[in-house]
Amino acid sequence: MFYSLSALATLFVFWLLFSGIYTPFLLAAGAAGALAVLLIADRMDRFDHQGRPARLGWRALLSYWPWLSKEIVVSAWDVSRRIVDPRLPITPTLVRFKPLQTTELGLVIHANSITLTPGTITVEVGMGEMLVHALSASGAAGIAGSEMDRRVAALEGFIFEESA
Repeated sequence: MFYSLSALATLFVFWLLFSGIYTPFLLAAGAAGALAVLLIADRMDRFDHQGRPARLGWRALLSYWPWLSKEIVVSAWDVSRRIVDPRLPITPTLVRFKPLQTTELGLVIHANSITLTPGTITVEVGMGEMLVHALSASGAAGIAGSEMDRRVAALEGFIFEESA
């Protein structure tokens, strides 16, 4: 029940963030829409122990998201400098590496985090392997065995310790 309520709250808050209009009718429509999505997902058996919003909880909110936000800003600055300064090299590179994650949720978090970071795009994800495109060779060199990989693996371990 807790997970269903947390999913409903997450869907409704997400709707509120993108709506921007808070009349009683639209608030009720947003709540009804979030409930409909929840009921349809439940009927389709799309809820599992990995994908529930409450599983990611406070640890992700307090430790991983601020770190990822900082990395996005640093990468955006690097990409902007490479675009403006012709002396900085742009050397598109593909890197194939073995991530530390062992679950689909961990791989998805890691792949999405890479793609959110400017200058890198996750091209292919499989159990035990990722293919990433980087804007520069120096950016590609820092992908395998990166701090992001370690942090997502730690976050993944925390998620599944809590569910045990």
